[in-house]
Amino acid sequence: MQAVARLSQFVGKTFAIWVLLFAILAFFSPDQFRWIAPYIVPLLGIIMFGMGLTLSRKDFAEVFRRPGAVAVGVLGQFIIMPSLAWLLSVALQLPPEIAVGVILVGCCPGGTASNVMTFLARGDVALSVAITSVTTLLAPVVTPALIYLLASQWLDVSAAAMFWSILQVVVLPIALGIAAQSLLREKVKTCTELLPLVSVVAIVAIVAAVVAVSQQKIATTGLTIFAVVVLHNGLGLLLGYLLGKVTGLGLAQRKTLSIEVGMQNSGLGVALATAHFSPLAAVPSAIFSVWHNISGPLVATLFQRFSDDKGEEREPQAAVRQA
Repeated sequence: MQAVARLSQFVGKTFAIWVLLFAILAFFSPDQFRWIAPYIVPLLGIIMFGMGLTLSRKDFAEVFRRPGAVAVGVLGQFIIMPSLAWLLSVALQLPPEIAVGVILVGCCPGGTASNVMTFLARGDVALSVAITSVTTLLAPVVTPALIYLLASQWLDVSAAAMFWSILQVVVLPIALGIAAQSLLREKVKTCTELLPLVSVVAIVAIVAAVVAVSQQKIATTGLTIFAVVVLHNGLGLLLGYLLGKVTGLGLAQRKTLSIEVGMQNSGLGVALATAHFSPLAAVPSAIFSVWHNISGPLVATLFQRFSDDKGEEREPQAAVRQA
């Protein structure tokens, strides 16, 4: 069991490499990965169940301990990234399916990988976990509403259908995970050691499936989508940091907001695009999944060099979940 746990930790730490490797393999050998496509939604459900296993009362207590900071992070997540996605789609005159895909990933809640990046950046992990948890629980209502508001000019959007999809693939698995943790406790602790391995395998499979299914269209539009994703992610990281500065938060919290705003639950974007739009609309989310797991560690390394004006180092770190 210890060997498997060590393997799980290694795979979690080298997550970006595996995502990139299998995305490349799926592009050049799509027939080997297309069979995964029907399982995208269940795979995301497994990831969300794992997130539920790691949530505790302390995570939600943080919301009441520092409601102002959490509110700033939640509003930043659901205002900055959707707005940037819409502006980029309009300014660059993206084709409808790609525009909807970019907006979709922009409207998703934060991803759990942001908690790990916040830890590496010497940010405020407790705040990161609280923001991720709140945005995820708000996603069934906020994400469909934002997509309907911003993407309807390109394609028909059914907010009600997406609401039910998010309930099924996000809220229900998380609730089951929390219930399992409450009932099984010690047994669950053993399972959580394997979560990095399970999550990485699931996300790698999701990305590979999308790349394989959309291989021909990626060959013609891939560079455009990649450029938009890099801009979207980079501007989100920058504006998230500036938001923390404008609202008077400390250095650790500014780092946290940057990472929380800039990193999305791209797996949810893939699932929603596949279920409600088209495989091409899922490509921005898939590329975002690859890119933000490269940009995240780079930004975290940069943030490690930042020093607070008051000489603050970092706040006590909460337990970190691996995505």
